[in-house]
Amino acid sequence: MDGDTLVETVRERMATELDRLGSEKALVATTEAQLDRARVLEATLAAERRAAATFDAWAEHEDEDVREAFERVAALERDHADRVAALLDDPEAVDAVPAPDALHAHLRDLSSTPERVAAGLVARPLVSARSLLQVVNFFVNEADESAADVIRDLRSETDALVDDGAALLDACCESEADWERAVDAAERTVAVAYEAYAERLRGMGVDPAPVC
Repeated sequence: MDGDTLVETVRERMATELDRLGSEKALVATTEAQLDRARVLEATLAAERRAAATFDAWAEHEDEDVREAFERVAALERDHADRVAALLDDPEAVDAVPAPDALHAHLRDLSSTPERVAAGLVARPLVSARSLLQVVNFFVNEADESAADVIRDLRSETDALVDDGAALLDACCESEADWERAVDAAERTVAVAYEAYAERLRGMGVDPAPVC
């Protein structure tokens, strides 16, 4: 296996979950149905800050090449957070370091490098890019093209992390067992994100499955 194959494997095996995570219900779940500008931005900002904290924590326990990669991603996520915060009237309303949600609690429990790279730099961006698409759509519908453009840039940069993750997996997976752990970690990460999304919707009486 190689990094590109892992990415395609995860996309194929978790296609249903990823499709639903990118549905119009995504913002309903993340904002608890509070679909106003401030709440959408607050939820987006919290997600970026959680990601930065996760990569910062991981970087402390990795060897040089992977540590540097995680530090770069943490810096990118902080930059994303700054760009989102600039769109808010009151960025101080969002915790500077929000508590981990289910996704990031799961990520921070991962201990091996292949697991962290596959989960953090493949699965998490696959999930996040789909969520960010719905944020873009929200601002397009609000006729706020300036905010939509900011989120489009964030989404593009998040998408690019998947290729970075694939390349880093090629460098750090040394055995078939490493690749197996990486695939499992990526799939479990998508599953954790989906289950949290589905539980929030069910709690509001909304079916996470699409209406056919």
